[in-house]
Amino acid sequence: MNMLNHTQAETLWLTIREETELAVRNEPMLASFLHLTVLRHKNFARMLAFHLSSKMASAVMDTRALFEIYLEVLREDPRIIQAAMADIVAYYERDPACDAYSLPLLYYKGFHAIQTHRINHWLWVQERKTLAYFLQNRASEVFGVDIHPAARLGHGIMIDHGTGVVIGETAVLGNDISLLHGVTLGGSGKESGDRHPKISDGVMIGANASVLGNIRIHTCAKIGAGSVVVMDVPAHSTVVGVPAKVVGQAATEQSPAQDMDQRI
Repeated sequence: MNMLNHTQAETLWLTIREETELAVRNEPMLASFLHLTVLRHKNFARMLAFHLSSKMASAVMDTRALFEIYLEVLREDPRIIQAAMADIVAYYERDPACDAYSLPLLYYKGFHAIQTHRINHWLWVQERKTLAYFLQNRASEVFGVDIHPAARLGHGIMIDHGTGVVIGETAVLGNDISLLHGVTLGGSGKESGDRHPKISDGVMIGANASVLGNIRIHTCAKIGAGSVVVMDVPAHSTVVGVPAKVVGQAATEQSPAQDMDQRI
């Protein structure tokens, strides 16, 4: 999946607004929430900044302060917005429960955790590490997803359900990747330095799988649920078990992250 061009991005934003307007008509009880979250905002960036800041607010840092921080970051790096839109499309195309583009934006904490991390990562790169750590901690409390601010994520990422996902400091994720709940991308010991997995484009990692150490999961590989992976995984292969072993090769050209077929 490529980043959306300007026309596609505008179409997606208009579609989200139209879906939200329909939701207001169908459920008037939520009209105030839907107007506050989506319909009153003039563009996607302001809407995303407001929604995330509302969820992340605490007694230490209120919604307004967070909104200003988030909006500053999104203005400085529009690529975050482009990646967020690609993520929405990923959810819509891959999750059979997602029948509207507005659903991930409004209700999916896996999506919220990814976008919060993108902002935390920008702060980290800008050497605002204290704030990045603070917001990482808050995000882990709110969403149940723990992503170190230094971890690098591509676009078209889907974290389905989200609960229990852990992504370590030196992990790198490419594009068009799908992770299910309980996935750990962790280290294999107490060594320092580059110690976390590198996940290539098109990979799918099943629920409660652990990928440990500075290893490479190559393009369009599939990792079965509950597996523990401690060695490199070849492209277009399926691995399963503890420790994980290759049990098959992809039967189609479509990436596992796209077809979301959990069968081995």
